[in-house]
Amino acid sequence: MGTGVFSALPGLLLLYYLTDVLGVPAGPAGLVLVLPKVWDMLADPVIGVASDREAARTGRRTRLMLTGALTLPVLFAAMFAAPVSAPVWSAVWVGCAFLLATTAFNLFQVPYVALPAEISPRRDQRARAMSWRVVCLTLGILAAGGLAPVVVESAGGGRAGHLVMGEAIGLLLGTALLASTAGTRWIVSRPGPRVLGPVAALRAARGNRAFFRLALAFALQALAVSVMLAAAPYVAAHLLDDYGLTSAMFVCVVGPSLVAVPAWSAAARRFGTVRCYLAAVAAIAASALLLLPAVLSEQAVPVLAVTGLVGLCYTGLQLLPLSLLPETVREDAGRSGQAQAGTFTGMWTGLETGAMALGPGLFAAVLGLTAFRSAEASAAVAQPDSALAGIGAGFSLLPAALFLASLPPLLALRRGRLDDRPLEHTGTDPGAAPDTDPGDRSAT
Repeated sequence: MGTGVFSALPGLLLLYYLTDVLGVPAGPAGLVLVLPKVWDMLADPVIGVASDREAARTGRRTRLMLTGALTLPVLFAAMFAAPVSAPVWSAVWVGCAFLLATTAFNLFQVPYVALPAEISPRRDQRARAMSWRVVCLTLGILAAGGLAPVVVESAGGGRAGHLVMGEAIGLLLGTALLASTAGTRWIVSRPGPRVLGPVAALRAARGNRAFFRLALAFALQALAVSVMLAAAPYVAAHLLDDYGLTSAMFVCVVGPSLVAVPAWSAAARRFGTVRCYLAAVAAIAASALLLLPAVLSEQAVPVLAVTGLVGLCYTGLQLLPLSLLPETVREDAGRSGQAQAGTFTGMWTGLETGAMALGPGLFAAVLGLTAFRSAEASAAVAQPDSALAGIGAGFSLLPAALFLASLPPLLALRRGRLDDRPLEHTGTDPGAAPDTDPGDRSAT
């Protein structure tokens, strides 16, 4: 739930906070969001290797998770606590706080994402654990995206409202991540058989073609989703004339996940995970295209209805790739004899966080190209028709194109027949690491 909160809120609110609350022009605001994530893309693989080294020494991945859980809440609150000053200095403040906050988040997230590959030697148990994880991830995203704009409005909006929201969400993050760190201490991590340095670990990982195909597809989809998240407040405020609809749109996208997770999980067991993943991507691309006529109608009901359809497909894009990720890691262990879940998840989260940050930057570029006018919250500015058209296209056409671009690597993954084995337990996992002890894991 904690990872869902932080994954959703910066993409949903931070660009709007910069342009429409602090008065930062769209171009510099996009750079503020993109540059910290460039650092994360470089740092995350190193964090992954460090997590593997910690696991080799202690049998756990707890220390890095605890460091991130303790530091992220304060840094998240700082992101929305820019001092009252010129927009340029406010942008610098937000950029620095965002860089430190995402680094803290990844200290937790990278080892946390490595745990599903180690939680059980049985593929059916790993898949079931991931289904529950996505349900809770959805609850976190839903709570954050649905409640944060409400907190901002109820606290008076503007700088003061965002400050209160940052403090409240920071407290929620600290509680969730500390509880998660304590609750996963029992998972035994056994990377090896030898501990590699960062360069050697990344070199050893290059042969895992299934992982890189899956990661590329997922990164393109994360980029598309982050563009839609960044555009949502602008659609609500400038096309629907009601910023409060941001929460309703977010709930319509994320809410269906609570019902759709069991359906996607059952379909994956019957038809294959990659095949269902392809269907989900094609369906969400079509749904994104339907958003354009909905938002151009400037009516709330059509927009909310189509965003609900997007939400049903979005669930598949959350559950299915995260179910496939542990399988690519374990099958690579069988290929290379070197289990390094942290290294792979470090690369995975680096690509994901980079994509999630690039999304608001990409949408900011659309705003800049279409002559969007930034202003502080106290100043009312009429937007030109070109800016309104850009908001609609950035919310619909651009994400649809990115979803479609993610299909070729998935088709290559399908040809690799990653998910031919049934999810039901049939004995020893052929992808298990050489030092796995199935009896110990099953008893736990």
